[in-house]
Amino acid sequence: MNSIRLVEVGPRDGLQNESRPLSVEDRVQMIEGLIDAGLRTIEAGSFVSPKWVPQMAGSGDVFVSLGQRKGINLPMLVPNLKGFEAARDAGAEEIAIFASASESFSQKNINCSIDESFERFRAVLDGARKAGMRVRGYVSCVLGCPYEGEIPLSSVVSVASRLYDIGCYEISLGDTIGVGTPRAAVAMVRAVEEEVPIGAIALHEHNTYGQALANILACLEAGVTVFDASVGGLGGCPYAKGATGNVATEELVFMLEGMGIRTGVDLPKLCRVAVQTAAKLGRDPVSSISKIIATRAISIQTETMCAAAD
Repeated sequence: MNSIRLVEVGPRDGLQNESRPLSVEDRVQMIEGLIDAGLRTIEAGSFVSPKWVPQMAGSGDVFVSLGQRKGINLPMLVPNLKGFEAARDAGAEEIAIFASASESFSQKNINCSIDESFERFRAVLDGARKAGMRVRGYVSCVLGCPYEGEIPLSSVVSVASRLYDIGCYEISLGDTIGVGTPRAAVAMVRAVEEEVPIGAIALHEHNTYGQALANILACLEAGVTVFDASVGGLGGCPYAKGATGNVATEELVFMLEGMGIRTGVDLPKLCRVAVQTAAKLGRDPVSSISKIIATRAISIQTETMCAAAD
């Protein structure tokens, strides 16, 4: 395996479904911690209406507070031309757009059909090209929909290939409700690969049924090298009742490092971010590994400080 790229989505996808919004300052601190832990691509927020997603209010302030960092990519999610313009004005160098393989989910999520969503995207892509911004594309409900159930592979392939054809450099295939299993995930990736190069495919797994790591491993062996993850297993979807968080970044890093695949991520630092962020949200992190490793790291640090004092 030559290289693996991790896309940290905790500050956006992870926080958007939380009942307790984090302040701009807390989100900046969270992202600073993720950068310090070694993550290099971090979705910093989204330019959506605070009326619909209040947790993302102030995303522009978050981005401006962080500033441009050499070697750090901070993409921002945008739903339409207005969102793109806000991202451009804030200085974003990369944006993400999101479509669905399910007509019903598209209507619930962005209040339009799949075809209508692509009409919106064209103006965004035109603006991004003129501004020199890269665009990443998300496809939701690739392995199941909360309203329609199983989604035909042809629908997934169609939406993914359309996003790629209009200029998205990478297509993130999202198991929004986490119902996928390894063979189904690989079959879906193989089908999309017929229209989109494997190097332009990413996997976005939710862990509702505990299958996320298994699905990632299967797709890794099938050639996928880009994976989305969320620190502390944060996440869910406001429009998919019962959907739980993304695969925890620390669990994915632990698995990859255990396989001899270097991620460049400091696991104790990452786990500390997971624990601290969950505390601000008023709960424990979903990922048990974060509590184990963060506690151990704090214990070792305390012992070292005591020894130095002696």
